[in-house]
Amino acid sequence: MTIEKAQQTVDEWIKLNGVRYFNELTNTAILMEEVGELARIMSRKYGEQSFKVGEDADTLPDEMADVLFVLICLANQTGVNLTDALQKNLKKKNKRDSERHKGNAKLKQFSGNLSETN
Repeated sequence: MTIEKAQQTVDEWIKLNGVRYFNELTNTAILMEEVGELARIMSRKYGEQSFKVGEDADTLPDEMADVLFVLICLANQTGVNLTDALQKNLKKKNKRDSERHKGNAKLKQFSGNLSETN
C-alpha cells in the first residue's frame, strides 16, 4: 500500500465507521497516547523493563500501526500530503545530514543491534 493509498483508506474508514474526524487537538492527544503505548512495548522488549504479567510482547506491529493511523488522520484533516512531505523531508536530510552521521564517533563505538542481546 502506498502512503497516498493509506491516506485514502483511512479517510474512507473515518467516513464509513468513525462518523467524522476528531478535532486536531484531540487527535494530537490520541497520537501522544499511542506513541506512549509504543514506547511502553519498546522499553520492555528492547530496554531494561520487563513485561508485566498478562502483557503481550507481540503487540509491537499493532502499536506502530496505531501511531501511523492517527498520524494519517492528522495529515488528512490538515491537508498534508504525506508522500510529498516525506520526499521533501528526505531531501532536507540528504542535504543537511549526508556526512553528519558518518563522522559521529559515538555511532562507531557501538554498531551492534540491541535486540540481539534480548
